[in-house]
Amino acid sequence: MKRKSLLAACALPALVIASGASAQATQTAPVEQTDTTDQTSGDDIVITAQGRAQALADVPVAVSAVTAESLQNSGANDIRQLNQLAPSLLVSSTGSEANGSARIRGIGTVGDNPGLESSVAVFIDGVYRSRSGIGLNELGEIDRVEVLRGPQGTLGGRNSSAGLISIISKAPSFNGISAGAEATYGNYDYWRFAGNLNLPLGKTLAARIDGVYVKRDGFYYDPTNKTDVNDRDRYFVRGQLAFEPSSDLSVRLIADFTRRNEKCCAAIYVDRSVNEAVGNLNNPATPLTTGLATGNNIVNVLRDLGQPVSRITNAGYDRTISVSPGRSFAGITKDYGFSGQVDYDFGGAKLTSITAYRDYKSDQGSDTDYDAVDILYRAADGNSSRQFKTFTQELRLQGSAFGDKLDWLIGGFYADEKLTVHDNLKFGSQYGRFATCRIISGGGLAGLYSPTSPGCVVPGVGQATLAAVTGASGPDIVAGFSRLDSLNNLGSTIDTYRQDSKNYAFFTHNIVHLADTLDLTLGARYTHERKKFNATFGNNNTVCTALESSLTDDLVSTNATARALAGALIGLGCQGNSTAELDGVSINDSRSEHKFTGTAILSWKPIDDLLLYGSYSRGYKAGGFNLDRSALKQPIQVVNGVPTTTFAAVGGAQALTRNLQFDPETVNAYEIGAKYGTGPFSLSVAAFIQDFSNFQLNTFNGTVFLVQNINGCSSSLAGGDRDQSKFAGAANYNAAASTTGACPSGDVGYGVRAKGVELEASLVPIRDFRVTAGLTVTDTSYRDQLVGNSAGAPLDQALRRLPGQTLSNSADIVATSSVAWTPKLGSSGLSALFYVDGRMTSDYNTGSDLFPQKEQDGYVLVNARVGLRGRDEHWGIELWVQNATNQNYAQVAFNSPFQEGAATAAFQDPQYPGGRQLFSQFLAEPRTYGVTLRGKF
Repeated sequence: MKRKSLLAACALPALVIASGASAQATQTAPVEQTDTTDQTSGDDIVITAQGRAQALADVPVAVSAVTAESLQNSGANDIRQLNQLAPSLLVSSTGSEANGSARIRGIGTVGDNPGLESSVAVFIDGVYRSRSGIGLNELGEIDRVEVLRGPQGTLGGRNSSAGLISIISKAPSFNGISAGAEATYGNYDYWRFAGNLNLPLGKTLAARIDGVYVKRDGFYYDPTNKTDVNDRDRYFVRGQLAFEPSSDLSVRLIADFTRRNEKCCAAIYVDRSVNEAVGNLNNPATPLTTGLATGNNIVNVLRDLGQPVSRITNAGYDRTISVSPGRSFAGITKDYGFSGQVDYDFGGAKLTSITAYRDYKSDQGSDTDYDAVDILYRAADGNSSRQFKTFTQELRLQGSAFGDKLDWLIGGFYADEKLTVHDNLKFGSQYGRFATCRIISGGGLAGLYSPTSPGCVVPGVGQATLAAVTGASGPDIVAGFSRLDSLNNLGSTIDTYRQDSKNYAFFTHNIVHLADTLDLTLGARYTHERKKFNATFGNNNTVCTALESSLTDDLVSTNATARALAGALIGLGCQGNSTAELDGVSINDSRSEHKFTGTAILSWKPIDDLLLYGSYSRGYKAGGFNLDRSALKQPIQVVNGVPTTTFAAVGGAQALTRNLQFDPETVNAYEIGAKYGTGPFSLSVAAFIQDFSNFQLNTFNGTVFLVQNINGCSSSLAGGDRDQSKFAGAANYNAAASTTGACPSGDVGYGVRAKGVELEASLVPIRDFRVTAGLTVTDTSYRDQLVGNSAGAPLDQALRRLPGQTLSNSADIVATSSVAWTPKLGSSGLSALFYVDGRMTSDYNTGSDLFPQKEQDGYVLVNARVGLRGRDEHWGIELWVQNATNQNYAQVAFNSPFQEGAATAAFQDPQYPGGRQLFSQFLAEPRTYGVTLRGKF
């Protein structure tokens, strides 16, 4: 749907239950549970923003507050489903749910790289979760969720640059024994059972236990291995104790455990890979020798090695996936932890302590090429995992002074996170033949193409022709094709990355009541971060080292064909630094940084029902290490104008560890807002500008993951950072952009600006009837002149489309709304439920490199629920549907690994935009529907 159509749709009756108004808030919540809202009267939602229980309409900062009833009606079970409830939020998952991504106001951390922390932090019961993807899990019964927009940090917990999601679970109650249970059945053989039990154990002690079990078939089907993928098979249990020996002391202890045994995450081809100069490049080149003008040789190679070509040329949104025989997406995830929150009231001040330990481990196999040809894989054998062990301690002391003219808060935070990543990425059983065919099929040598023959060349005449066209390099080149053909099942035997991150912070947040209706809030934070990194590599790819040894001299041959083929053979044989030269090699590095951040807010209530405010805040997200060995160096380096291939030639792996580092991200944010509330009606408006320096971007370029800081340049680069036209064809490709796009260090500034307006409204015109609506209009874009770091170094060549463009997964317009009606049915005690919500999103690009093939048209998502409830809701039955219109759309599109065709034998020959690259995409969930039975006493 294009933007014009979307705007027309926005004029229709809207449909999400994102109750709330704008506000910015704290990460943590006290033990006591607040009465969050009365859905029938329109009373204010109460949140714990600014460390205190306050009506949402009185908080002069930006938060969407989601109540327990809203969550239940919308069917939200994890943070991904909060998309329907908060218009400025987008949560997506890609190649691994362990590193799902949350974005607020178009800003988030993209990609599946555990070395990057989240721009949007996740807290559950005041405890920091080290990556936002960890929140893609069952949550049990929730009291409320607060989605906080803008930089956070002066009220406690871990700092974040874009916002955070604070989830507060239902706490034990002293008000008698209670229990609840629900059972759900839906399509895809979906079963979900959930229950809870609350037990007072005396006047001062209460306990609660929550449990959830979910099982569901996958949304994708793999006909090769006769299994489904993206299934659900998980359980969650949480136990709590609340101890309140006096009115001054309260203690809340929480322990939880989650286990998932699931296959995740599959992808299909994008069938709209159109190069403006050439046409549809998802079609085979026919015939191969002359058909490159209209087709793509890489499609021929995949087809001839076993890939059903219809799943490339006409994939649509068919959820039949292509998986290599014997490969699996199976994996096991375990997540458990313990926390204790203590609140003690001294009379003049209140002390809060939150101590927690978390252990999260996810092991996931994958058919990493996402097609039937066995090119690249991670074995599901327990040796491809990431584990976070995190200890956190937070202390806050707050009170009032000067006759309640000052509400003050001081505190400290400490975190010790140990991250261990094991990787066993290997070339597949067909990689050698795929690599040789990729080279031979690309242009002038296509007449030698023979995918069933050694080296992918016609026997006899093929080798002779190769020798003839490469001159003196002929024997080396012919032997190189033979070696490349034997790469199968080689690669990482086991790579181990370890990162120890320690940080501590001191913060203060103070509200000065200048007058009865005028407040000044001042907050500050000092954060110190230290990270130690080491890695040990295991690799059995001796083919790469043999190629390097025999072909390095040919990289400078006077024969152009020999140079091109030598580069192609080494590049494909040593992809991603897959080389036995790294076998047994260890590297280490460390970094330390400290930052001051803070906030200032001036708020005024000219009348009781209206709040006006303006604010400034500075945020920060730590730098770190790219946990991907491929970032150490390219297979071929140029030193003093001479091509080199080995690590030794550029100083060894240890000398290159700086290539893995990226710098901290900072943001300066400005906001003005207004909130109006009269009980049954509330309205909030916020306008914001946020400037990000050293923006941390993670990009997969089809071969390796790139992590780069993005900054802007105030002086002109004269197009040196990009191709000369953003709609250019191959002829305008600027091969020199990686060297010409430099900026004087004194002219370097912010690289990303997010600006926009947010509106949220709620109306309860009559009892039992509520309407909510939200609208976010943003322009989150890169600057026109971009550089790769704060020193003004050129932007990486793969990012040449970024300057002046909107960030990935940032829609200009998002509109949400909902209607909920719960009428009483006469005097029977029964009541009904009628509920519908929706989210309307304009066009956006799903790829961090912004290639046009990754664009997603705007769409509308609708959920609905209808039910019947007994007296006091002791029982209920509900029929529900999610994504009612079965809207097909992609969460993220990406370069299909190693699957780039070529116009000539030099396979690296780029054609812009997107070249002859194939693209794949992770789809969002299809329509689901079912029935839920509830009971409680």
